[in-house]
Amino acid sequence: MTIEQRLSQTPVIPLIQASDATIAVQTAKALLAGGLSVIEVVMRTPEALDCLSAIAADVPDAIVGAGTVLSAVQAQRAIGAGSKFLVSPGLHANVVETSQEAGVPIYPGVATPSEVQAAWNMGLRTLKFFPASLVGGAPMLKALGSVFRDVKFIPTGGVSAANLADFLALDAVLACGGSWLTPADAVNSGRFNEVTALAAEAAAIAQT
Repeated sequence: MTIEQRLSQTPVIPLIQASDATIAVQTAKALLAGGLSVIEVVMRTPEALDCLSAIAADVPDAIVGAGTVLSAVQAQRAIGAGSKFLVSPGLHANVVETSQEAGVPIYPGVATPSEVQAAWNMGLRTLKFFPASLVGGAPMLKALGSVFRDVKFIPTGGVSAANLADFLALDAVLACGGSWLTPADAVNSGRFNEVTALAAEAAAIAQT
């Protein structure tokens, strides 16, 4: 099953930011228990690649990818660590080319029609919309979707349980991403049951 097929069933991508591989694996297992199986590990800590690799090895039922990928070198390292997809905050040709050459899906961030058009001409049809809540939210996505009819978006940034349904109601939206599903205080305190509960809530919203 492809990533996009998996997302068509439960269109939510939780973000994990971790500095400890054991905690990252426990978080991923908690998310999976709540019904979310496509997981993005953000490259914001020195240990992020180790965390990604550990999840890829120890949580085989999850599809794990790398987020906040800023350069071609980072992209190569993430792919080498087992990343099944890449996500970037912006659109950069070298990162896109590295991903495409490796045959790994990439979802670069866009915020304007010009960026969407540039990505479209790179052959990309699934894009991250970031930061979603600050660049027009659902109304902006509705407008973009009316023009770029063969493009799907993954809004991230300011998405929460409160507005998840609004975004997912749009035909142009493939899935939503967010860190609200993995609150740092719960993760760092080992309260993984709270992560599972948040994942289950999001999955229920998405499926209705």
